[in-house]
Amino acid sequence: MKSFDHELVSGSVFRSVWKLAWPVIMLNLMNGVHGFVDHVLVGHFVASGDNAANAAIGVAWQVFLVVVVLIASLFHGMNVLVSRYAGRRDRENMSRVAYHSFLATVWIMLGVMAPLGYFMAPWLLGLAHADPEVRLHALPYIRILFTCGTPIFLMFMFTGAFQASGDVKTPLFLGALATVLNVCISAVLIPGVRPFDISLPGMDWTVHVPLHIPALGTSGAALGTVLAPLVSVIIAVSIIFRRKTLLQPPARFTLLPDFQVLRAVARIGIPAGIQGVALNIGGVALLSFIGSLEHGSAAQAAYTICYAQLFSLVTWTGLGLRSAASALMGQNIGAGDPSRGKAAVAMAAKLGFIWAVGVGLLFWFFPGWLLGLFGATDEPIYGYGQSLLHYLAFSGLVLVAAQALTGGIQGAGQTLLPMVIAMVTQVGVLLGICAFFSLRGELTPDRVWGAILASHAMRLALTFALFRTSRWAHTKVELAGTA
Repeated sequence: MKSFDHELVSGSVFRSVWKLAWPVIMLNLMNGVHGFVDHVLVGHFVASGDNAANAAIGVAWQVFLVVVVLIASLFHGMNVLVSRYAGRRDRENMSRVAYHSFLATVWIMLGVMAPLGYFMAPWLLGLAHADPEVRLHALPYIRILFTCGTPIFLMFMFTGAFQASGDVKTPLFLGALATVLNVCISAVLIPGVRPFDISLPGMDWTVHVPLHIPALGTSGAALGTVLAPLVSVIIAVSIIFRRKTLLQPPARFTLLPDFQVLRAVARIGIPAGIQGVALNIGGVALLSFIGSLEHGSAAQAAYTICYAQLFSLVTWTGLGLRSAASALMGQNIGAGDPSRGKAAVAMAAKLGFIWAVGVGLLFWFFPGWLLGLFGATDEPIYGYGQSLLHYLAFSGLVLVAAQALTGGIQGAGQTLLPMVIAMVTQVGVLLGICAFFSLRGELTPDRVWGAILASHAMRLALTFALFRTSRWAHTKVELAGTA
């Protein structure tokens, strides 16, 4: 049976942060690789005007997240409880929370989200103000995500539970496997495969391989996204039942989730879920504003390539640091030392800022090379992308620090105030600026990009002001009947 890691709650703060953060960051960056590869393959092998197929993937994914992000809120509540009980070395309650979160995810995804998402997909895409060609490529993509996307969320669930318990190597292995499988599946299904010949140098014979797989385009990208995590999920379940992880099999097997556990999970996670829904609705509204511009399809494609993909070098790192900061805060509170947890969160924010400086220099000095990876070399998409990358070079500095601080606050169980901050900045400030210029008929791509930077800067300012207080670090988080 795997032992708890005492170094996460004692000794050097830097070592604790680094030990937990680097595998989580690597995992998040690998999670972003398959999306990067999908966009590169779609940009080169799917014929569409103004990179409409790339815009379709970005729009469909954003809409998909709006609908299912409440499920992800269960994961956040689960992670807070798991990390708290891991700090107390309470293996039984830690495993109980993870098991019933797993059951809830399966029931919600298969019983509710799959059928509703399939039939509501056309209407949901219409909310994003997408062009007809964008919708053509987006509809099969989003329907596959809804109907077959359960492994994606189970993978997120297991990853979060392992990380919160202090086990970061297991999810890193599972994530690497899922990424490799995803890239391989996408590389085959997006462009397709035609019959080919194999011959070796010096040999006078040739083998004909009559393999034919049709080019599936964005549907192939969706299939890779949902099929690859399935293998990792099966392995995760297997090693839990073989007692090779900190998480253990449940003491009693049921098919229905324990609503006592779900109430505790939801009490913590629902504010984060509301925050996620609001942010993703804001993302859809932002895509709508971008789509209303002249050459709207090209602007949406530039946003998808630069923000959803290239900027993931920052956002995925920030999310990794947020997860690490949340786990460290929860474990140190569980071990009775919240001040050490705050020090670890501050260290995570500093490490994220240093990383964002390097990425920002890449965005500022090499935008043409980065855009060329996606085949975005023609105007107007090239000009839009270059301008956005210059704004994102500065935006990343403030966003990654804000995410790390947010993770620490949420790891203590305080999810309401970060929700308010995110909604004020990412919805109120961002969309307010866009709406102001749109009503005046003066909305331009540069003003949209500037609004993104302003919203991120305001989010850091408000989050830092909250972090400097102490009350949030003493939030009470318990399952009923535990002390």
